[in-house]
Amino acid sequence: MDRFDSMLARTIARRRLLVGGALGVATASAALAQDGLVRLAMKGGPDQRPLSGDFPGKGTMIVQRNRPPLLETPMDVFDKNVFTPNDRFFVRWHWADIPTDVDATKFRLSVTGGRRPLSFSLPDLLKLPRISYAAVNQCSGNSRGFFQPRVPGAQWAHGAMGNALWEGVALKTLLEAAGIERGASAVRFGGLDKPLTDVDAFEKSLALPHAMDGEVMVAFAMNGEQLPLLNGFPLRLIVPGWYSTYWVKALNHIALIDGPDENYWMAKAYQIPATPGANVPPGTETFPKTPISAMNARSWITNVEPGARLAYRPRLPVGGIAMGGDKGVKRVEVSADGGASWQDATLGPDEGRYSFRRFASALPIRVRGPMTLMSRCTNSDGAVQPMAANWNPGGYMRNCVEACPVMIV
Repeated sequence: MDRFDSMLARTIARRRLLVGGALGVATASAALAQDGLVRLAMKGGPDQRPLSGDFPGKGTMIVQRNRPPLLETPMDVFDKNVFTPNDRFFVRWHWADIPTDVDATKFRLSVTGGRRPLSFSLPDLLKLPRISYAAVNQCSGNSRGFFQPRVPGAQWAHGAMGNALWEGVALKTLLEAAGIERGASAVRFGGLDKPLTDVDAFEKSLALPHAMDGEVMVAFAMNGEQLPLLNGFPLRLIVPGWYSTYWVKALNHIALIDGPDENYWMAKAYQIPATPGANVPPGTETFPKTPISAMNARSWITNVEPGARLAYRPRLPVGGIAMGGDKGVKRVEVSADGGASWQDATLGPDEGRYSFRRFASALPIRVRGPMTLMSRCTNSDGAVQPMAANWNPGGYMRNCVEACPVMIV
């Protein structure tokens, strides 16, 4: 029995209540008083939001909303390690009635719609063959706060994302155990969170071939520890390379279905323009739509804060993180002149195609004054971050080279 098994066994044995009623403690006013403000310098939008360390199991986070909690990871966290610590990992729930405690001894994961209805306890799942890999979990609306013109929705900066080493059971294993009926075409997933009114529960689905690809995971571990409650304890779905709307938290039921999923969260919500880059002219309201799915290649400079005043030196070290979306990171270039010229950065260790990858370089500094630093990722499929930002009214799937203006003094 390894360290994680021992830890989870102790949790189950003593009916651990993970949070209780503490979730409502962190109010915006309390967070402001205790932790000050974070200034995001988003043109045309709110430039400050509270920081709080009051949420259970979390360190200092940017507070988008208290309940249901929307907590953003400060960008300096991403400069410390390619993996995002569990206590600094972003949080996004849809419904206010989220689980604030889970009785691990009574919890069951149901699988229905197959030849055999199944119900798995946590010890049952721990006995099954496991898979493990690194993968970025990124909100569909990450960086929405930078859309121009502005769009409604949570005004995330770049911190609605995180990278972790996930461990669990391949979804394929559970579906094969249930037996797949002829005619099954998709798999639907739901969790313990509930709406407070008579509307559709938050449920998502995947086409059956995708669900059976052997990579989609029912995870019980995150960076070698049990999942934090706010990140989906005891189980969450991992859909590597796809946006986090599919990564259902507090997963407790899986259903094979034989037709299109008409649930609101598939048929209406999280729809993007069916155009290259999910891009339409600003102000466009009517366009062909498709559900959001795979992520795109992105990168960020993390060792320098936008707006920083930096002492002159002949060469300026720059470093950061890159992701290839649903592909690996092949190349990262950096620029000190706003993209007029580029040089290759050195890539850090490859933790897998779905992971962040670190990069580092040193840019020549010839004169004092304003400079615009940039990084540009190319993934293993040849997709390159574009210079111009995309736009859509949902504020989804931002993709462009991000500018980092600094002053050399």
